[in-house]
Amino acid sequence: MCRNIRTLFNFDPPVTPDEIRAASLQFVRKISGFHKPSKANEAAFQAAVDEIANVSVRFIHSLETTAPPRSREEEAVKAKARAAVRFGDGSAQRPWP
Repeated sequence: MCRNIRTLFNFDPPVTPDEIRAASLQFVRKISGFHKPSKANEAAFQAAVDEIANVSVRFIHSLETTAPPRSREEEAVKAKARAAVRFGDGSAQRPWP
C-alpha cells in the first residue's frame, strides 16, 4: 500500500489537494489495516484522513528549499527505470513456488 504514497514536495506544478488527500488515504489505510472501514469505524477513518491531509498541507507549505522544482515527468521516467531494474522488463515469467 505505501508504494502509492508519492513525494509531494517541491514539484512544478505544485501538489494538488487531490494528491494530498490520496496520500493521506493511503497512509490511513496502511496504519489501520483497512482498505474500506466498517460502518462502525467509517467516521473515525474519514476524520483521520481529513486531519492527516490538513497537517500535510501545513507541513508542505512550511518546508523550504533552494533546490529547483522537480519535474513530474522526469521523476516518472526515473521511477519507471528503477522499477525495470528491480522487477525486470516483464518479459520473463517468474517461477512461483
